[in-house]
Amino acid sequence: MAIGNFDGVHRGHQAVIERARALAQKLGKPCAVLTFEPHPADFFAGRSVVHRLTPEAAKAQTLARLGLDGLIVLSFDAQLAAVEASAFVEDILVRRLGASGVVVGYDFHFGKGRKGSPDFLSEAGARLGFAVEVVEKIAFDARGSLDAVHSSGVRDALERGDVAHARQLLGRDYFVSGEIIHGAKLGRTIGFPTANLRLHESSALAHGIYAVRIKFDGRTFDAVASWGRRPTVDNGAPLLEVYLFDFSGDLYGKTVEVAFVDWIRPELKFDGLEALTEQIEKDCARAREILAGG
Repeated sequence: MAIGNFDGVHRGHQAVIERARALAQKLGKPCAVLTFEPHPADFFAGRSVVHRLTPEAAKAQTLARLGLDGLIVLSFDAQLAAVEASAFVEDILVRRLGASGVVVGYDFHFGKGRKGSPDFLSEAGARLGFAVEVVEKIAFDARGSLDAVHSSGVRDALERGDVAHARQLLGRDYFVSGEIIHGAKLGRTIGFPTANLRLHESSALAHGIYAVRIKFDGRTFDAVASWGRRPTVDNGAPLLEVYLFDFSGDLYGKTVEVAFVDWIRPELKFDGLEALTEQIEKDCARAREILAGG
């Protein structure tokens, strides 16, 4: 099993999982990911403090695409937080889960006070009879940048609206998923009806306009999306509004996936709906141009 928090399932996480799959094949065993929910930082803070790149459902959705045999989610609560590193290995990994092999990243720590380390795990594996492999730092780029791929780097990129940089770290487009909800229906009055969804409460994605692709029912459409508070209209709660190109139909209640391809501009306040409509037309043209490029 591959063990970690895996928020974002970025290129570094993928390397750990790929190594776990290879080890499982060598040992003739199934391969699973062992992860934790909620995020430990959120548990210790008693509230949502981490910009979740992949909330639990999105993390499971992403991991399911990596050819794993299973996903094990441990509830990160006061009881688990108090488990010593040795007990985590002996009671959870060996007795409860029957691990025959474990793969972790170079910076993985576990157990009470984060006293468990990759070296601790390797020593325990040698003593208790299970294989341990540690994946070294995955560099940011093929040129061997000294900056490792890590979740905080992805968060920083998204908080700037730099979804292209986030894609380099993730190895795929950043995406969100959720159920289409009813909005104020203003878009349809100006010729741009939108599919609306709320993002996870922790999202710190920069407010702005993006070129996106939206997927549902096995179909994918190019689109333009606005994420923010709609300052020209009501300056309300953050909402993701997606205008699909070349589509007509009812999406209410459907669960969709929205992949962010590129940033177009920041969210702005316009002098009325006419000026807003003119800008949306320009945004649509720019999004089509971006999406036509790949």
